[in-house]
Amino acid sequence: MAAERDLAVLLAGLEPVLNPGRYVYCTFPAKVPAGLRPVATVAEPEGVTAVVPQEEADSLGLRYTYVAAWITLKVHSALDAVGLTAAVAGALAREGISCNVVAGFHHDHLFVGADDAERATAALRELSADRS
Repeated sequence: MAAERDLAVLLAGLEPVLNPGRYVYCTFPAKVPAGLRPVATVAEPEGVTAVVPQEEADSLGLRYTYVAAWITLKVHSALDAVGLTAAVAGALAREGISCNVVAGFHHDHLFVGADDAERATAALRELSADRS
């Protein structure tokens, strides 16, 4: 299936899925430690950020300050689609929910505060239903 660029189609087909578990952001000075299985990584001049399951971070004694829920938007969004991130972030902001977005090749992934997971998923479903 081809990636979608049309914002109206993207919003109508969001299909947000709340992944099981809780996730944390850990940072390392140079690289992700061997054996760690992050769901996302970002390399910055200050170090490498890894988003990992909380239980894995806890078992390894890793430090973190933010515990998140992971929501995947099942719509296959094109990497050059315009407006999806803004629309999603706006819908969540109206509910007072912060959102950290990671784009994969096929889907967008949202990390929201763990305590906001159900409200965030509901807000995204409402955003999508309003466009259908």
